[in-house]
Amino acid sequence: MDLLINGRFVPLPDEAVDPAMPLLWVLRDVLQLTGSKYGCGIGACGACTVRLDGVPARSCVTPLSAVGGRAVQTIEGLGSAERPHALQRAWVLHQVPQCGYCQSGLLMAAAALLERQPRPSDADIDAALTNLCRCGTYPRVRAAIHTAAAALAAPRAATPPPPKRAP
Repeated sequence: MDLLINGRFVPLPDEAVDPAMPLLWVLRDVLQLTGSKYGCGIGACGACTVRLDGVPARSCVTPLSAVGGRAVQTIEGLGSAERPHALQRAWVLHQVPQCGYCQSGLLMAAAALLERQPRPSDADIDAALTNLCRCGTYPRVRAAIHTAAAALAAPRAATPPPPKRAP
């Protein structure tokens, strides 16, 4: 089976995975993509959220068999240290992460929201982000999403590229 993960086809040997295996464990244990976290195992907390064809999905309850032919995006595919996504920059600006455990799931849900709704209200954000954060950073999450929405709406020419790192 081949999976489309973060824009690349990744072959999975049939003997390495069971079709009933949750996507979270394929990502973490088989492919070593550890950004998606295990929180509850029942799809309630959202720490494991990835995007399937652009839609947020709880990977701890999504069997591998449901993923064939679909595009999977994990936090590793959202941005990079050299070119962070607008949400990742806003997360840092607003100091959203406290312990950080739930952040990858929140970011993936927020990215899906901004693709669907480029200028969400607080009510839109609250409805779309059902992830749990024990640290209670919800007001900061809302502020960061509004900042990212404004940055994404700004003309590209006004956004300078990030500085290059010295070799």
